Amino acid sequence: MNKEQQELRKKSPVQIKNKKASFEYFFVEEFTAGIVLTGTEIKSIRAGKASLVDTYCYVVNGEMWVKGMNISPYFYGSYANHEAKRERKLLLTRREINRLQEADKVPGYTIVPTLIFIDQNGRAKVDIALCRGKKMYDKRQTLKEKEDRREMDRAIKHY
Repeated sequence: MNKEQQELRKKSPVQIKNKKASFEYFFVEEFTAGIVLTGTEIKSIRAGKASLVDTYCYVVNGEMWVKGMNISPYFYGSYANHEAKRERKLLLTRREINRLQEADKVPGYTIVPTLIFIDQNGRAKVDIALCRGKKMYDKRQTLKEKEDRREMDRAIKHY
């Protein structure tokens, strides 16, 4: 991911993060995918009513799908409102899907969505990452580093 893409993500009005993913996994490789949405789902995402808790991605018949993503029904929606926890198709290139499918077959690796954002054209995008699970001692190390950073920030603010 280059600096231009990172700047666009920071400017995005909506950034729904999967905070637990960085604690549970090491990110090996990251990709940006489009999402196939129906009806009022984009309105709910723009309102920030989505969650990436306990989500994962998988490949079926050469297509990438995300399971467990919760996009709450739109408040002003009618009878045509969407289902909150349905499986949604992700849009990636054939090469990216093949690479992820091969890597996902390796034990200990999984594909996890890390961020939902709105790009400059108004489309919802998802950052997904090929991840390797952390062991318990890795999680402790992550917590220790986080606490050390917090203490250093406090010390800087006091001076």
